[in-house]
Amino acid sequence: MIKMEIKTERLVLREWTKKDKESLIENVNNVKVSRNLLKMPFPYTDKDADFWINECAKKIKEKPREAYEFAVELVSEGRAVGGIGLSGIDDFQNMAEIGYWLGAGYWRQGIMSEAVKAVLDFGFNKLKLRKIFMYAYTENEGSNKIAEKFGFKFEGSRRKHFKDKATGTIHDDKGYGLLKEDWEGKLDGS
Repeated sequence: MIKMEIKTERLVLREWTKKDKESLIENVNNVKVSRNLLKMPFPYTDKDADFWINECAKKIKEKPREAYEFAVELVSEGRAVGGIGLSGIDDFQNMAEIGYWLGAGYWRQGIMSEAVKAVLDFGFNKLKLRKIFMYAYTENEGSNKIAEKFGFKFEGSRRKHFKDKATGTIHDDKGYGLLKEDWEGKLDGS
């Protein structure tokens, strides 16, 4: 079992552990965060955190791995402040879906952009993916801006497609895709 770790200037993207439980609950137990996430309940309980951390531990053991779920650790604080991952990894199609969240107290500091850049690089260069895709609720301005910033192309919208677990609200979404050749021309993420 090989545990993954990706280091950036301010972050360590690493596998979730039981030590992350307190910071996980603290950062995701906020309706401002969970309302933009399909499967994230609100309130977020000890039981929810235990389930998530255990599921991530199971994913580490998969061969081949179908998902990499990383805690986003802010080095200056030495604790997880968000999460990011690649899921639904398809080795035949060489595609995966990226998803992420960040505690509200850490928004608009470039943290998630730094994490997304690192995970895209990991996906394209280490996993040899040819395409990474993502979905964001239409009204989730932050995620839609990140998609555009990194060169994801809008591929379509689905009307009233998702009902989020936190609020029960039904959302339209936007689907985006990023091809490896488009990423290679945009490595700086600007």
